[in-house]
Amino acid sequence: MAAVADTGLAAGGKFTGIIPRHLADKEVAHRGLSELRVTSTMHERKALMAELSDGFVALPGGFGTLEEFTEILTWSQLGLHAKPCGLLDVVDFYRSLLAFVDHAVAERFVRPEHRSLVLVDTEAGQPVPPGDKWIDRDAPDGVLRPAP
Repeated sequence: MAAVADTGLAAGGKFTGIIPRHLADKEVAHRGLSELRVTSTMHERKALMAELSDGFVALPGGFGTLEEFTEILTWSQLGLHAKPCGLLDVVDFYRSLLAFVDHAVAERFVRPEHRSLVLVDTEAGQPVPPGDKWIDRDAPDGVLRPAP
């Protein structure tokens, strides 16, 4: 994430970091961000990220990335938010995860309409402005999904 932030900052963007105190104290925090918010716990961090974000994109990562993405996706499934949730599937990094999700749909542990909540792209494109362009609010079945 530091590389993404550094690139964005160099291009004139603004980046807010949210980190729990125990990690900030270990000097893991990026001190060059536009804003750095320090929380007491990881739970507070995730809640604040969800509150401040217009959408969520998971870059290739490890257990923490997987845990955070699946939690925010579950919140979407439960109707706690209607923000887009996407995977940046660089060089098929998430191919196996997506195959697992498709298997869960086939085995009827995940509904097809919930599978459609996972947006996937293989490369970062132009930013999409927030608003109704993110999702199709007028879908006939009432399910939020990427706008056509």
